Amino acid sequence: MKKMFLMTVAAAALVAGTAAAQELKFAPGEDAKFNWASFEELKKTQLDGEQITIFGPWLGPDQQLVESVLAYFAAATGADVRYTGSDSFEQQIAVDLEAGSAPNIAIFPQPGLASDMAKRGFLTDLGAENATWLKDNYAAGQSWVDLGTYADKDGNKAFYGFPYKTDVKSLVWYSPENFEDAGYEVPQTMEELKALTEKIVADGGTPWCIGLGSGAATGWPATDWVEDMMLRTASPADYDKWVSNEMKFDDPIVVNAINEFGWFAKNDKFVVGGAGAVASTDFRDSPKGLFASPPQCYLHHQASFIPSFFPEGTSVGEDADFFYFPAYAEKDLGSPVLGAGTTFTITKDSKAARAFIEFLKSPIAHEVWMAQKGFLTPHKGVNTEVFTDPTVRKMNDVLLQATTFRFDASDLMPGAVGAGSFWTGMVDFVGGKSAEDVAKSIQATWDGIK
Repeated sequence: MKKMFLMTVAAAALVAGTAAAQELKFAPGEDAKFNWASFEELKKTQLDGEQITIFGPWLGPDQQLVESVLAYFAAATGADVRYTGSDSFEQQIAVDLEAGSAPNIAIFPQPGLASDMAKRGFLTDLGAENATWLKDNYAAGQSWVDLGTYADKDGNKAFYGFPYKTDVKSLVWYSPENFEDAGYEVPQTMEELKALTEKIVADGGTPWCIGLGSGAATGWPATDWVEDMMLRTASPADYDKWVSNEMKFDDPIVVNAINEFGWFAKNDKFVVGGAGAVASTDFRDSPKGLFASPPQCYLHHQASFIPSFFPEGTSVGEDADFFYFPAYAEKDLGSPVLGAGTTFTITKDSKAARAFIEFLKSPIAHEVWMAQKGFLTPHKGVNTEVFTDPTVRKMNDVLLQATTFRFDASDLMPGAVGAGSFWTGMVDFVGGKSAEDVAKSIQATWDGIK
C-alpha cells in the first residue's frame, strides 16, 4: 500500500522553494564518482531564466533533498526552478488542473492518479523517443514504460509518466548472527526459501514473524505478500489484468497466489504465536522477534522502510540484513520486483519542461540524491559507488537485477478494494476463511462499484 499507516489530511501544507538559489551540494568536477559529463551535457540547453514550476508530494527533509537535485538543473541550464510541495498533493493537483493553473511538472506518488489525469486530457505526451530511452536504460525497462503509459480522453495510449525515485518491497529481513549460529544460508529460490522454512521448524525454531495489525488499515501487509506471490506464480500480463479486474479476483490464478501466502501464514508451526496471532500482531512490532534471544523467528517479509521499527541501536547490515524475496526456479518468471515510486509528468508544456525530462534521464539527476539518502533508481547508467550506505546500495542492486517491476497492486485498485475489502479479506483469510471465499467477497466489492 502507498501509505504504511493511515493519516488524516487536514489543510494542505504548501511549501515552495527556489532551486536556483541553492548552493550545489557537490561541486561539479571534484568527486570523480559522479557523472559530471552528463552535467556538462545539460549546459547545451540554455533557458536563460525561463521559469519552470514543479509540484510534488515532498515536504520537510524530502523537499530539501529534491531541491538539492533541482539545483543542478538550474545551474546547468539557467532555468528559474520553483518547487512546491504539499501533503495533500492528490487533492490539490486535481483542483489546479481543473482550474487551468497547472504547474509545468507534476510529480504523482502513484500512477493510478496520473492515469486518471491523462484520461481527462491534462497530461502531455512525452513521446515514443522517451519511451524507447526508458526501455533501453532502466532495468526491466519495458515494465517502466508500461507503468507510464496511459489512455487519453479518446482511449488512445501514449507515454505520459517518467519514473524517478523508487521504493522496493520484495525483501526478506533476517539476523546474520542467527543464521550463522544455526548454519543457515540465504535462499536463492522460492523452493529453497520453503525448504529453509521447513528446516527451521525441524530444528525446533519458528521461521516467520508476520503481523497484519495496523489500526484501521489492518490487513495491508498481507496485500504485499499476495502481490509478491502473484509475480512469482503468474505472468506480468496476468498481474496487470488482475489489477484492472480484467482478471477477476476469484480467478484460480489469484486464488493460488493467496494460498501461496497462506502456505507461510496459516501454518501454526511457521509463524510466531501461530496463525491465530497473525492478524492481531501489529506490523510495527512483528519484526522484533528477529532480535530476541533466543530468536523468536528467523525471517520477516517487509519493504525497505521496516528498519525504522527495529529495536533502538540496531545496525542494518550487521545486526539485521535482507535478501531478495526469491522467485521459483521452476516457473521461469525471471526476477520480479514489487515496489512503488513517483512519476513525473508534464502538465503545462514548455521548452523548460521538455528540458527537465531530459535532465531526469541524466545520471547526475540520480546520483546527487543517491549520494545523500532515501533514493533508489533502476537507471542502469548510474555509478552505484556514490551510495554512502552499503545497505541502500544492496537494495538498489535488487532493482537493477530485476527482470520485471510492478507497482503495488492495492494502490492501483479502487479504494473500496485496494484499501478496503482486500485488507479485510486478508484478515478473514488468516482467520480461517478459504482463499476461494475471500476472493469471491473481494470480487463482490469490485462488482458493486462498476
